[in-house]
Amino acid sequence: MSEFNQQEQNNSAHFVKKNLKQITAFLVILVLIVGGYFGYLELYQKPREIKAADAMFAAENYFAQDSSKLVLNGNGTNKGVLYIIKNYSGTKAANLAKYYAGVSYFKIGDFNKSIEILKSFSTDAIQIQTLAYGILGDAHAELKKYSEALDYYKKAGTTNTKDDILSSMFLFRAAQLQEVLGKTDDAVAIYKD
Repeated sequence: MSEFNQQEQNNSAHFVKKNLKQITAFLVILVLIVGGYFGYLELYQKPREIKAADAMFAAENYFAQDSSKLVLNGNGTNKGVLYIIKNYSGTKAANLAKYYAGVSYFKIGDFNKSIEILKSFSTDAIQIQTLAYGILGDAHAELKKYSEALDYYKKAGTTNTKDDILSSMFLFRAAQLQEVLGKTDDAVAIYKD
């Protein structure tokens, strides 16, 4: 057994000696990749996240006040969500800004822009994602794209089944739309859900 271990150690030492340059290069590259990744996060992305979150403060206040045009464009002193989306893409704040922009465009009647922006929005916050799907349904319905509206209402109604209020509201809209389209059997099936 010890002769086998000795032979294996010799083979390992020979392999390392023969491939020392490649092993060293691999380790250097690995250190650079790991260091670069953490440098990117700490020196680039983290400061951008902070600046974007600061810029979102005023837009969130405008959103709470139902001032859609100020949400989108700001007031000259404070930046709106369109600025945040453009200048801080890839940040959490820019992603949330897409939700605010989509809702704001819907409120001012620009349904195509609302759809365009909300389609690029995604979040793990299930209630917000449910609302985004619902607004996508509303925007499609306003544009008389009933098939797409129905799909989004159903998606909104089934995204968060634990939230009886939102889930029921969007399934109810889907059923109402089915009725308008003359599909009463489909509407009844949704109402039963």
